[in-house]
Amino acid sequence: QVHLVESGGGSLQAGGSLRLSCVASGDTYRRYYMAWFRQEPGQEREGIAAIDRRGYTSYTDSVKGRFTISADNAASADNGKNTLYLQMNSLKPEDTGMYYCAAVYGGDYWLTPPLGVEAYDTWGQGTQVTVTS
Repeated sequence: QVHLVESGGGSLQAGGSLRLSCVASGDTYRRYYMAWFRQEPGQEREGIAAIDRRGYTSYTDSVKGRFTISADNAASADNGKNTLYLQMNSLKPEDTGMYYCAAVYGGDYWLTPPLGVEAYDTWGQGTQVTVTS
């Protein structure tokens, strides 16, 4: 069983940068896919970026070249934790939303890390990002 906790959200002006973190604790030593999703009120949750233990990544078109997803697995074998990051640069007002960390450990194999909600079974509580013009 895995537990996810996000941090790093905030409010800032367009053009700024922000880094989100998500600490995964528990049974984290297995093969995994992890991702960031964004959701605005009344809208569906949208996959932004995803990564797997091999380091393969996927991005939605609107964030390519501006956002970078990464993961630190070094501590996983020692304390059962690994950390997911989302570096967000050149932020735009349309990047505003609640950002959720998601993970699936074990399970199906994907050629590239998936961006669909249905691929993930574990979710964090979310962290709000607000970008003003």
